[in-house]
Amino acid sequence: MAVANPKSEIRNPKWVIGLVGGIGSGKSLVARLLAEHGGRIVSGDEAGHEALRQPEIRQKVVTRFGPGILDEAGEIVRRKLAAIVFANVQARKDLEAIVFPWIERKLEQEIAEAKSVPAVRFVIVDAAVMLEAGWDHGCDRLVYINVPREIRLQRLAERAWELSQIEAREKAQRPLEEKASRADAIIDNSGDRAETARQVEALVQKWRL
Repeated sequence: MAVANPKSEIRNPKWVIGLVGGIGSGKSLVARLLAEHGGRIVSGDEAGHEALRQPEIRQKVVTRFGPGILDEAGEIVRRKLAAIVFANVQARKDLEAIVFPWIERKLEQEIAEAKSVPAVRFVIVDAAVMLEAGWDHGCDRLVYINVPREIRLQRLAERAWELSQIEAREKAQRPLEEKASRADAIIDNSGDRAETARQVEALVQKWRL
């Protein structure tokens, strides 16, 4: 996703900040906190939802995975699709080959649009598979959201996630150690919202966003 200059040659004053971290780490919270400082959020998850509503993509997905993934209205049920693709590596790769190109173009479009708005100071990209899909190449800086696994599991359990679902998604993503090593900054989101907000504010000031 070539939407920004390499980190060593940043010239665009409106940086693109990518968020990475484990499942349940609170990337969406950090994105909202950054937005309070003038950033515009670009959501990979929302782009993913929209991708599955595209007629051509929907047809390809149904052809590959069968009508069993549809509800009574003929819409793709993401939960049913997820159960298939996170249980089979090839199935996941097939889905990614279908939807990732569209999602990438959508993210590039939204980033460009956000940069064109004078009131937007910077852009925040919140995408669970940022590194896996290679979308970090369009970011000027990466922020790793750090939360111990036991806390993440507790938070996800409160949202009715089952351990098997969590582990399946963890296997499909890069190791957290790699995500942390690729980041330009780390925010600890294991405490309360106020503490995370203080760290976000400090980062905004440090990077002069």
